[in-house]
Amino acid sequence: MAPAQFARRLFHLMKRVIAIGDVHGCAAALESLLAAIKPQRDDTLVVLGDWIDRGRDSKRSVQLLLDWREKCRIVPIIGNHEEMLLTAIARPFTLDDWLACGGEATLRSYGVSDPARLPREHVDYIRTWGDYYETGTHFFAHANYAADIPLNQQTWEFWRWEPLRVSMPGPHQSGKTAVVGHTSQKTGEILDLDYLLCIDTYCHGGGLLTALEVGTGEIWQADAAGRLRDRSDR
Repeated sequence: MAPAQFARRLFHLMKRVIAIGDVHGCAAALESLLAAIKPQRDDTLVVLGDWIDRGRDSKRSVQLLLDWREKCRIVPIIGNHEEMLLTAIARPFTLDDWLACGGEATLRSYGVSDPARLPREHVDYIRTWGDYYETGTHFFAHANYAADIPLNQQTWEFWRWEPLRVSMPGPHQSGKTAVVGHTSQKTGEILDLDYLLCIDTYCHGGGLLTALEVGTGEIWQADAAGRLRDRSDR
């Protein structure tokens, strides 16, 4: 066995931490990635938020997370689109704001016209999602971070809303590598600044859905129709 093949097999036997970028209702792409990744019970899937809205099947996308909780560890991070959904339920006068940002596609996928009629299991699950997650070497958030503020003191506005194109941070004071989504990379390629990786690769808009194993750097990608990208020549 070649050394590279041995290394990949060794890492596969270890616990993996795999981040998945903004799905935005592209359930077919998500299903293809999960089939290719084959998560094991000791693996951790960190989902970077914006799981819903814009794409055709938000309902199926959320249900897949619920189903996969029995097969591996799922760490969901809340994005600005989940926040808008929860706000529309709590404050109905904000409904039009959410609908204008893709919420109409979410309601259509559930077959309802009122977010208050969404399945309680799905809404209650989204309410449990956190703002960030960290390991010994990486931290994960939906949108952005402040480089000079400890992770446990960051504001939710930065975690969920601040685009990289408005405020590009430097390396975080922790020395850990940041993995984020939110700021769409319309080329379909990951933004790699060494200390920061943005893996929102614009699946719902004609790009790709990206999953990244942070230990090995292995990447999986699929388009909205579920077609896997061949990365063997990269």
